[in-house]
Amino acid sequence: MAGRINDDDVRAVRDAVPIDAVVSEYLQLRNAGGGNLKGLCPFHDEKSPSFQISPSKGLYYCFGCQEGGDTVDFVMKIDHLSFSETIERLASQAGITLRYEQGSATPGRQQGERTRLVEAHRAAAQFYVEQLDGPEAEIGRKFLAERGFDQAAAQHFGVGYSPAGWDHLVRFLRGRGFTDRELILSGLAQDGRRGPIDRFRGRLMWPIRDITGEVVGFGARKLRDDDNGPKYLNTPETPLYKKSHVLYGIDLAKKDIAKTSRAVVVEGYTDVMACHLAGETTAIATCGTSFGGDHIKILRRLLMDNSGAEVVFTFDGDAAGQKAALRAFEDDQKFAAETYIAITPGGMDPCELRLAHGDDAVKALVESRTQLFEFAIRQIVARHNLDTAVGRAAALDEAAPVVAGIKNSSIQHESAVHLAGLLGILDTQFVVQRVSQLARWARDRGRGGDQRPDQRGRPQHRGAP
Repeated sequence: MAGRINDDDVRAVRDAVPIDAVVSEYLQLRNAGGGNLKGLCPFHDEKSPSFQISPSKGLYYCFGCQEGGDTVDFVMKIDHLSFSETIERLASQAGITLRYEQGSATPGRQQGERTRLVEAHRAAAQFYVEQLDGPEAEIGRKFLAERGFDQAAAQHFGVGYSPAGWDHLVRFLRGRGFTDRELILSGLAQDGRRGPIDRFRGRLMWPIRDITGEVVGFGARKLRDDDNGPKYLNTPETPLYKKSHVLYGIDLAKKDIAKTSRAVVVEGYTDVMACHLAGETTAIATCGTSFGGDHIKILRRLLMDNSGAEVVFTFDGDAAGQKAALRAFEDDQKFAAETYIAITPGGMDPCELRLAHGDDAVKALVESRTQLFEFAIRQIVARHNLDTAVGRAAALDEAAPVVAGIKNSSIQHESAVHLAGLLGILDTQFVVQRVSQLARWARDRGRGGDQRPDQRGRPQHRGAP
């Protein structure tokens, strides 16, 4: 149980950490006038910024969902922390040593559980980095070198190595005062026959950080043929690590994402490294899961739902890559930003592309992007036999709702004309009207209208059997 933090120290923490500095770690802020700042509320979905902060008062308030409070309240809510854990985190950032009612210093066992797990991950990350310099890790250094990453690159991304023994990390963290329960709870260790053993053994290690830069988990790549585990092994779901809530590289990319209004979504840790080293510093990746709704929320807060913003997905040109791209398109409407796809040539990922053709090739890949809806339409059309009337009709049934979902009305109209040409339908106006009708029904449905189209785009009353 954490001890009660000295009241004077709590006040010192509140005064020491500016609210705008804390909030800007999570979302892009713009001038709202009167000395205030505004951004998209992180506590509810919205298209226009209704979340404001007053740096002079140290307060925030959302006019949309009525959430409000000070810096401590904000961190508690957004990161689901207790009061003590929040004060501990902010104190660490401000360089303030906290006193607890039981004593004058900060006893490790008095700290909140989440704080302890964060500190365990921080210590583990440093341990892995140090191990990368040892003789056993030569295989890991060779792996990196073969992919174009030198020692400076490894240091920049915090890449490390986990020794092949059973309990090297466990013994190291025990020596730092962490309990076996904390090691298991953190996901850094797992139960063995005689107590906890290291979860990651003989692998190259990438620290996975949250948007504030705290290490919350690891991605581990196997290096040896006698390792019977999966190619990549990630931290399991823990109180710190939720794979649907983290994006690898977001801590490094967030400022440039906000500055350039662009995010590049790649598929792996080495792809993020390659993109950043090539100058595409807005690259991020998911961690062992597909790109989903919670990832979108992270990017939306950084992009400010700017209609001129871009989200570029890079995928291999193989069937799996095409499937992933179409899955990403399903979430297109959750972005105000325009979504694009960049298909890597020859089935190469960005890491392989950089190694084969250099940094400029990675930049050219991103610049060669095409709009995601155009890619989706072409993939749909390619599945049907356009030599028959039945095939053309089926392709229109499937592709017209995609065109109707395009946010920009001018592009929507132009794409409908283009679709008619792809399908070989001479009556262009028929396709344009079909798409317009579907778009109108979609808008009515969003406003709670009485009609909705069926699968073939025909009106269907809500009460119809």
